[in-house]
Amino acid sequence: MARSVNAGPILIAGGGIGGLAAALALARVGRPSHVLEQAKEFGEVGAGIQIGPNAFRMFERLGLTRAIDAVAVYPDHLIMRDGRTGQEITRLAVGSAAFRERYEYPYGVIYRVDLLHTLLDACRRSPLIELSASRKVVGFADDGTTVAARLADGSTVEGAALVGADGLWSQVREGIVGDGKPKVSGHIAYRAVLPIEDVEEAYLVNSVVLWAGPKTHLVHYPLRRGELYNLVAVFHSDRYEEGWNVFGDTGELAAKFEAAHPAVKHLLGKIDVWKMWVLCDREPVRTWTKGRVALLGDAAHPMLQYLAQGAAMSIEDAVVLANKVAACGGDYESAFRDYNRERYLRTARVQLYARLYGEFYHAEGVRAELRNELLRPKPGGATGEAMAWLYDGVQA
Repeated sequence: MARSVNAGPILIAGGGIGGLAAALALARVGRPSHVLEQAKEFGEVGAGIQIGPNAFRMFERLGLTRAIDAVAVYPDHLIMRDGRTGQEITRLAVGSAAFRERYEYPYGVIYRVDLLHTLLDACRRSPLIELSASRKVVGFADDGTTVAARLADGSTVEGAALVGADGLWSQVREGIVGDGKPKVSGHIAYRAVLPIEDVEEAYLVNSVVLWAGPKTHLVHYPLRRGELYNLVAVFHSDRYEEGWNVFGDTGELAAKFEAAHPAVKHLLGKIDVWKMWVLCDREPVRTWTKGRVALLGDAAHPMLQYLAQGAAMSIEDAVVLANKVAACGGDYESAFRDYNRERYLRTARVQLYARLYGEFYHAEGVRAELRNELLRPKPGGATGEAMAWLYDGVQA
């Protein structure tokens, strides 16, 4: 028999975007949660992220639309250029009335820090959410009625269930899937954020611009109401270091982009200090729940960034999971199974398509010619119908 939903809060391992979204979504269906964050304080590293209409649909469900609107930028276009010649390959008018009418919600870009703080502020206002820092979850025990999260300091915290939102190197995942370390892609990303005043007017377009080159690409766009300028350079490398906050090697970066278009080199040259991270993902799996324990976001389905959907998928997860919990009357095992069943194929598709898009971005020779032909704008394609499977989102 399922224990009462009053058996305690739902424990959430990880206080990043996915974990906080899960806490907020659960609170909105009346379920208390306790978020256990391993860092000394709740915060975020990284640069900008792109947010598709499917994520904005979830923001509305979470009551965050106005708060996100206050810090987001809404680009006019997504533009791809040849990273060597500068030739425009394709563009999608995401800021157009036609795009907005088709998908109902906008396409935006946001600073990771701003997104996390928006979620954090909303969580702090909820009496149903407890937030604890310096609490790293390293394992769990599920006795069928409660779950005890085992912490790195040897203590335990008990709750009615456990959601593992502890990211790419998830400890909770080890107790469910047990598939070891993530898959290293061989791609490295360097990221930096500039004050908008440091960028010449010629480069200040209200668009997301991607310069696609052989085994390299650069993407740039404005952030935080146009106050900041985001740069992310990606290239192939066999270097491997865990984490998101490692300093990059400007010499290696310059060598990788030696043959790039002058505009690309000019923008890269504006940064003296880069932070880097190694891009990793995992093979999609069918099951990421076990009893009263479920995975969410990168812990469940880590993906490469080429579809710009990592954060969006974790937020979708959060809303779907909360709705399943609300519908199952305290039977967390059934709720988590239903959540898993609804999410695994959609997220697997994003994982696999992200790999494919990485090949597209970094193509050369005949592969690049084929990419350019396939992406060439077509009559009636202004609304990006090819992305409807993704941008239509979930009707949670």
